[in-house]
Amino acid sequence: MPVTTRIEEVRNEVTTLAQAAATAKELMQGVCTLLNERMLKYNWVGFYMLEPGAQPPMLVLEAFVGAMTPHTRIPLNQGICGAAASSGKTIVVDDVSKDPRYLACSLETKSEIVVPIFVMKQVAGELDIDSHFAAAFGAEDQKLVQYCAEVVGKRLEKSR
Repeated sequence: MPVTTRIEEVRNEVTTLAQAAATAKELMQGVCTLLNERMLKYNWVGFYMLEPGAQPPMLVLEAFVGAMTPHTRIPLNQGICGAAASSGKTIVVDDVSKDPRYLACSLETKSEIVVPIFVMKQVAGELDIDSHFAAAFGAEDQKLVQYCAEVVGKRLEKSR
């Protein structure tokens, strides 16, 4: 199956999930499972959310699929995750060994994408995906992951 066809199918499945999920947390877990199972190079998929009122600001691991990570709490001034949340911009790293910001979770991780989640135009968290393959996240992957983050952001807005 061509990658673009798979991405379109997964995007449609995310839309269906968003309509069926009872809570934002259920939606996030469903997105993690779907992306991990359907996108072959997405080896670790997780949501980090900003902890309300934390000083310093802190990302806290919520829903995820993949190996346990020692990074369950990440300050905004650390790692690729912190950089994406601080800047409000998607970050794609084709080779994590060449990015000094990378917080090593697994020796198998070769590339990473981190997409901020916006709620009421403010960064509320992010969707983080690691791959065991270098340069795993092309333009179509980026669009898919950004769509997933947008869907979760919209759900979180409804629950506030």
